[in-house]
Amino acid sequence: MSEGRLYYVMGPSGVGKDSVLGWVRAHGVSHDVLCAHRYITRPADAGGENHVALSEAEFLSRAHRGLFALTWQAHGLHYGIGREIEHWLDHGVTVLVNGSRDAYPQARDRFPALQPVVITASSETIAARLAARGRESDADIAARIARHDAYQAPCGALVIHNDGSLNDAGDTLLKAITQSR
Repeated sequence: MSEGRLYYVMGPSGVGKDSVLGWVRAHGVSHDVLCAHRYITRPADAGGENHVALSEAEFLSRAHRGLFALTWQAHGLHYGIGREIEHWLDHGVTVLVNGSRDAYPQARDRFPALQPVVITASSETIAARLAARGRESDADIAARIARHDAYQAPCGALVIHNDGSLNDAGDTLLKAITQSR
């Protein structure tokens, strides 16, 4: 059995990562594509992606026991990807991870063959989406836009522009996955 491939998806808040991954989740099942869920120290009903909500104490306990393949902190929260992805990869499954730009070096060290994927959008689109979401202040949105504008995609990254239709962005990612096999 051949080893699966890990696609490490990253990009700033507001570019539609959750939406694109949700599209691939809905359309990629027949292609042996699985999207890893994230463990987050955020309440389950906080909106956004479907995730496993953990208290900070439970998250740190799991991290201490080595139950995560990847962990990082962002925006005052802890994020983790469970070690089950290692099993999936060992069994030839294509795995998509909703990662962090700051945690990308850690992910690359842990999974050297991963394919980086950067989902991006114009600053105007991101600002509008963040404002509509209602979780960030105007100052937070401005800081996130500044960080977006300064970001450089890693060498070899698949860059997907998500200013248009979700179908276009999702289809671009799914085609890249299925054509790389």
